[in-house]
Amino acid sequence: MSIMDYNGGGAMAVAGKDCLVLLCDRRLGVKMTAISMNHSKIYQVNPHLYLLLPGLATDALTVFQKLSFRINMYELEQGRKISAKVLSSMVSNLLYEHRFGPYFVGPIVAGLDPETGEVFLNGMDLIGAGERKKDFVFSGHNSDQAMGTAEALWEPDMSPEHLFEMASQAFLSACDRDAGTGYGAIVYIVEKDKVTQRILKGRMD
Repeated sequence: MSIMDYNGGGAMAVAGKDCLVLLCDRRLGVKMTAISMNHSKIYQVNPHLYLLLPGLATDALTVFQKLSFRINMYELEQGRKISAKVLSSMVSNLLYEHRFGPYFVGPIVAGLDPETGEVFLNGMDLIGAGERKKDFVFSGHNSDQAMGTAEALWEPDMSPEHLFEMASQAFLSACDRDAGTGYGAIVYIVEKDKVTQRILKGRMD
């Protein structure tokens, strides 16, 4: 088993019209043994900017702690909030610095510009090589299972509720077909003027 799959878990970010939906499952495990049923992989940088860190749970916490320090220093020096593009470069640099002893995480940087409504999605591998996407990004144990459903259901310029339904169907169906993820999902619906958090119920067996 890959060390990236040791704790299981998966995450997904989907773009809509002036909105963004983020999902992660609630399972934390050791191989196929469940440890917790309420473990989030979504880390909030500010109300319109998030970092999703599925992978090895201890490395995810370490990466976010190191990034929190760098983000605070950046905002103090620059006198402004960090943007999604800058955060993406910061994450990539941190991971590449440790390429010979990498952090076993698959980050997704997801942000929404509160003025223009432009969505920023960037998925990376464990050494920081990223790819900008305009539709959706997966990372984690259930990525292969979720891809086909998402490709079939996603459409451009979806409304927040329509996007939530599409993302929920794709993510929960992937969790049902993957033993390393599950126990429901945590969902963030990010819009220009508000952020809504929801909990999806899933199979608990």
